[in-house]
Amino acid sequence: MNINYLFKTYKPNYYNEVKALWKETELDDGKRGDDEHVIQKTIQQDGKLILMISKSTNEIIGTSWITNDGRRLYLHHFCIKPIHQAKKLSIPLLKECLRFAKEKNMQIKLEVHSKNNKALNLYAKNGFNKLGDYQVMIIRTANG
Repeated sequence: MNINYLFKTYKPNYYNEVKALWKETELDDGKRGDDEHVIQKTIQQDGKLILMISKSTNEIIGTSWITNDGRRLYLHHFCIKPIHQAKKLSIPLLKECLRFAKEKNMQIKLEVHSKNNKALNLYAKNGFNKLGDYQVMIIRTANG
């Protein structure tokens, strides 16, 4: 089945649908703190939340959140709605992210689970390289 889609930039009225998709794709575990305020803040700091919208249903079928730390871009919350996975929709969504990075003339970095072979293959086929032997570490609260 061929899905016709378009890309839109996030607006606050999409928040509930975006959060529902992130929960459905297990990107929102409640620990990350990715609420509406954080999304708006990252957009104001020259980031972007790309929405892939089905033309026939007007529903969000994919997202890619790109943040900007002033040195490089970071790709987060890259997902396709489960009922639309395996339809090659991740390719145009990723190409839209790369277009944004090229427009900004900035590097783009991401984290992907080492066992997520589909994502690893997608990113490798589109020019991403493994960044050494780095371990990802985080403190989720200011209290440590």
